[in-house]
Amino acid sequence: MSTETARLVLNGATMGTRWALTLHPEPGFDPAPLRAACQAEVDRIDAQMSTWKPESDLMRFNAAPPGEWRDLPPELMEVLQEALFIGRESGGAFEIAMGDAVRAWGFGPVPADEAAIRAAMAKPRRPSFEVLELDPAQGRARKHAEMSLDLCGIAKGYGVDRLIAAARAAGITCALAAIDGELRAIGKPPGDRGWAVALERPDFGHRAIHAMFELTDLAIATSGDYRHWVRVGDRHLAHTMDPARGAPLIGGPASATVLAESCIRADALASACMVLGESRGRALAARLGAELICLTAADRRTPVPGAV
Repeated sequence: MSTETARLVLNGATMGTRWALTLHPEPGFDPAPLRAACQAEVDRIDAQMSTWKPESDLMRFNAAPPGEWRDLPPELMEVLQEALFIGRESGGAFEIAMGDAVRAWGFGPVPADEAAIRAAMAKPRRPSFEVLELDPAQGRARKHAEMSLDLCGIAKGYGVDRLIAAARAAGITCALAAIDGELRAIGKPPGDRGWAVALERPDFGHRAIHAMFELTDLAIATSGDYRHWVRVGDRHLAHTMDPARGAPLIGGPASATVLAESCIRADALASACMVLGESRGRALAARLGAELICLTAADRRTPVPGAV
């Protein structure tokens, strides 16, 4: 009788995309409780951190007046703590108080709006780590100025970490969790050196592999200009916001991929490194115990649609 374990993939909907957990469970393993636990984890994150749901904890905090303490759930508090840490370490390159710009340029639930774009670009901005005050011991936070938080550059990475936590709670020691381009591996598949993960070439409208990795007990996240973008007039604008401009980043790498111990850290650093560029991004990643891989326009095989 074969003692090999079968490959099992659990998945579901979250944050406008899909989550997946790949594992090799022992014979007789019942996947239903684990799948339910994974879905509960990502549903909780979406309910707390979505900018598409007016009733989310994040949007209620955005609507609160400055100076007023607001209770926050522990998951949202954890993400905000990491976001402010990366914001400070990156010198403001990673900035979560860009919700007004994200919406203005058409990356939120409403189309791009010219008046809102002008307002976002003209708005004076202080880094969120100077304006947002967290009180983790009391589970509360307050802002000292009007600000609109958006966690699109970090929430999916946190979701991947929570999928791994659910797997470990179920006794799983070997799994690969993924939400979009954010992944985290624990252990390694039977007979392999690690989990095979592809780094995409930064092409528009075409999926091709640039390189392969074998991950073991490591997370990987990619931010790029080739998947999530909008056309404003005749211009192609990627979703990464430049805090200095209050507008989409221009002149950054085609993609930034970060390998780190946690996916929340990899996700936030990938966004920061898009803004910092390869040289400064590599220094930041190294200082925080991570590794950066940047791809440029020279690595493309397809033209940029309506390039600026």
